[in-house]
Amino acid sequence: MKKVTILAFDSAPSTTITGPLDVFSFAGNSANLIAEESPEPNFEVQIATPNGAPVQCANRVSIASHLAMHEVKDPDLIVIAGVWDVEGVLANQKEAIDWLREQHDRGAHIASMCTGSFVLAATGLLDGKDATTHWGAADVFKQLFPKVNLKPERLITDAGGLFCSGAFTASYDLSLYLVAKYVGYNVAAESAKTLIHDVGRISQTPYSSFNFQRNHTDDSILQTQRKLEKNYSDEVDIDNLAQEVGMSRRTFERRFKTATGDTCLLYLQKVRVEVAKQILEEKNSSFDEVSYQVGYENSSFFRKVFNKHTGLRPTEYRNKFQRKWNFQA
Repeated sequence: MKKVTILAFDSAPSTTITGPLDVFSFAGNSANLIAEESPEPNFEVQIATPNGAPVQCANRVSIASHLAMHEVKDPDLIVIAGVWDVEGVLANQKEAIDWLREQHDRGAHIASMCTGSFVLAATGLLDGKDATTHWGAADVFKQLFPKVNLKPERLITDAGGLFCSGAFTASYDLSLYLVAKYVGYNVAAESAKTLIHDVGRISQTPYSSFNFQRNHTDDSILQTQRKLEKNYSDEVDIDNLAQEVGMSRRTFERRFKTATGDTCLLYLQKVRVEVAKQILEEKNSSFDEVSYQVGYENSSFFRKVFNKHTGLRPTEYRNKFQRKWNFQA
């Protein structure tokens, strides 16, 4: 059997521990149990912490560990659970980061769940390789680990023995992907059926929200951002925006890009998409009406813009996220 160790730190989202634990533990077991057949486990799974103590999760649940990380013997796969206190873990778990690097050198594969990717990136093993993380942590990740090819739109990345997943429940997607990789698609498919979990999801883009990128100290650009966010449906004249904050157009465009990471027009585009998403979630307006409300007379053009930023057509987005629950058959 493949040996899987889930490495957990305090502040972990519990799902990123228990999700992989259940998927690997029941792979080859759950379908057999339902069919009243003998279980055929494929993985030996254990939870480890740096010192063997229980892990105190972000939701204040305590999960017991089976052993300390230095007691782990010849793991085939190490799963790094997510971390809520990224700064604290990176500062205080240097020994664990070194241990992960050593285990990889000995041949272990490493998978990070959600923000566990920060710990994996801290080993240096992801430098020059593709990775993903929770979409809400992407900007911070890019700042801390510029050598990593971060793909925040991806749900899963596979960099040859180094794996990453997106937000919390993507830990199920990556775990099932690894089950298929190690013991075959049929076992993974049976596991997905018993979990009632859709396989084949590839993107977390439809779930992400624009964060408006205000975490900077350029007050003049913040003033412009607030104006764009308030008057998103108005026509935009970059020269006028620059004059309002006392800059030349060239200086304004450079400072806007430096502060927010986007050009002014791309920033406005993202604001408009975010407003359109809210309208689609709350109302039954046609997309022509939605486009006009956010400042586009050409709904065909905005449809392409919307698809680019969300990964879904407007009707698909509405069907997926419209705020109504219907449990009737």
